[in-house]
Amino acid sequence: MNLYHFSEEPDIAVFKPRKLEYRSDEPAMVWAIDEFHAPHYYFPRECPRVCIWPKEDTTDADLQRFFGQSGTTRIVAIETAWYERMKKAVIYRYRFNTDSFSCHTPDAGYYISLNTVEPYSVDRLDSLPEQIIALGIELRITPSLRPLQAVIPSSTVNFSMIRMKNATP
Repeated sequence: MNLYHFSEEPDIAVFKPRKLEYRSDEPAMVWAIDEFHAPHYYFPRECPRVCIWPKEDTTDADLQRFFGQSGTTRIVAIETAWYERMKKAVIYRYRFNTDSFSCHTPDAGYYISLNTVEPYSVDRLDSLPEQIIALGIELRITPSLRPLQAVIPSSTVNFSMIRMKNATP
């Protein structure tokens, strides 16, 4: 299994555990993401996005509703205003040994370490839209993510909504 951290910074030598303001009840941690969920981070850090994919009990109605006109079972939607920034962005994918990590949130692919971690490699990623498309993921561009944000939680699909505070009101 591979675990990653994504950043716009090209030269992070050491990842030290840190506390997140909105998770004040948890200890300081180093966060990583698993391989399946990694493409959800092929975006500029602050880019709002909605990621959806079916799970075992996704209904036929929701499969048709979200994926019926698509040839894929995975979609990542971003807002039109972010597309040019995404096209120009460069991010870096840091790879970690899994030894000190434990699974934090299985459905989201989050892993944590309470220890300082050094990456064993770093890859530069550019041409981000092409990278996502090459993985067979539909990249959906929409004026606003709010309609998706409103309907997905009551559906039967897996989802991840990232940086929604930056989405168009």
